[in-house]
Amino acid sequence: MKRKEFIYQSAIGLAALGIGVSCAKSKGSRIPKTDPQTVTAPTGDIRAVLLHLGRNMWCDYPTEHMGALSPESIETLTMKPRLSIAWSDERWRQVVDYAAAAGINMIVIDLGEGLQYPSHPELAVEGTWSVEKMRAEIKYMNERGIEAIPKLNFSTSHNGWMGDYSHMVSSKPYYRMCEDVIRDVVEIFGGPRFFHIGLDEERAAFQEDQTSQYICARKGEYWWRDFLHIVAEVEKHGARAWMWSDYGWHNEEFYERCPKSVIQQNWFYDESYGGFDVETNTTSDNRIVKAYHKLEEAGFDQIPCGSNWVGWKRRQLGIGADDVIGKLVQMGRKTISKEHLMGFMMAPWQLNMDDKETYQKVLRGIDLMEEAMKQ
Repeated sequence: MKRKEFIYQSAIGLAALGIGVSCAKSKGSRIPKTDPQTVTAPTGDIRAVLLHLGRNMWCDYPTEHMGALSPESIETLTMKPRLSIAWSDERWRQVVDYAAAAGINMIVIDLGEGLQYPSHPELAVEGTWSVEKMRAEIKYMNERGIEAIPKLNFSTSHNGWMGDYSHMVSSKPYYRMCEDVIRDVVEIFGGPRFFHIGLDEERAAFQEDQTSQYICARKGEYWWRDFLHIVAEVEKHGARAWMWSDYGWHNEEFYERCPKSVIQQNWFYDESYGGFDVETNTTSDNRIVKAYHKLEEAGFDQIPCGSNWVGWKRRQLGIGADDVIGKLVQMGRKTISKEHLMGFMMAPWQLNMDDKETYQKVLRGIDLMEEAMKQ
């Protein structure tokens, strides 16, 4: 049986057992209690790397009337959901070991469909990690001096991992699902200090540029009410919310209305090659650089994010992006006060980790992060 057929038949089997969106209910914890993590990365010197366990943050999810996850329905989509995890156990631990040797003290795990949520098993795909598997890997990271931080992206531009719930945004079933998976993740991670909630790039224009066939973007009070609900749920479980800051690029009110408890992660990859100086960068990226200053003036804690992913202008010029994280660290230390600068993060933005070229790009990103933090 082919992989797509396997997933489709599994989905049918789950439905036959009564496991699915229509019957998923918020229940009490069914997760055995675990001890807190044994490692805490020092605030002010966080050296984080973002790794993607799930990959369906960049896809459309076919509806039941389209055929759900049948091979036929998936073929109709330009942004197809992935039906399996792209990490072997060996490759995951190789990356963790490499990161530890480079002085990385935090790994942010973009979970998506990569973790089996006890409250919503229907979100799993082939190879999804069990609760026991995730806890074993968290322990493995802690033993190597790395704090594990969960990430779930609640942006409508990156919520294909939610399956059918991605078509129910701002409804009661949607809110219940969000509450359920946040509770599950907090319990599985042993009460993490931080919880990354994503929320980047939620704009209809972005989704159209990505060739999405399902366009959904909240604005105004719809966005604010849902955002604040997610933050409240995270904080209710004792974690601190952490988010991408680009909503502020397009909405000046963000700097006043966003709770100061939320860790801000403005990301800048110098895609237009205009540089890191807010006074001399005359490209459209100026607003991104300026956001670091606005966040500092507003009193937010920050963890700036860089990447070795190559932006459009840099690709045109053939110059790569190896210099980005180093220049970002220099700019961040100059712009953000010690009181509010919590550290930095490298995001290689590579998804298929069992591909050799992709794997090497992640290792290169870790090398660049190590070099940058030595400055």
